Amino acid sequence: MPYNNAENLLPPSLLSEVQKYIQGEQIYIPRPGDTRLGWGVKNGTRKMLERRNLKIRAMKGKGMSVDDLADHFHLSEDSIKKILYSSKKQPPAAAEGERWGSTDSVSA
Repeated sequence: MPYNNAENLLPPSLLSEVQKYIQGEQIYIPRPGDTRLGWGVKNGTRKMLERRNLKIRAMKGKGMSVDDLADHFHLSEDSIKKILYSSKKQPPAAAEGERWGSTDSVSA
């Protein structure tokens, strides 16, 4: 988090009011609750993990074993299983109905 000088940011009247409570120290001013960013949003960690998890699911869909995935991504087998069996994100093939076959080809 970068350092900002209050003299450059706040109007003089507000600065003098803040100086009644704190002088010469750094303070953290949080965002309002409704504008708070989620975990990993600002630095891109969330997107990076989502891409990694999609890649894990795609590689598993192509036949790679859980053990090989764990070695490839430097994760435990349990972590790979959690990613594979979580319902947050489905691999693109499953989302489009290709994994189990299209319902269009089923005859009544």
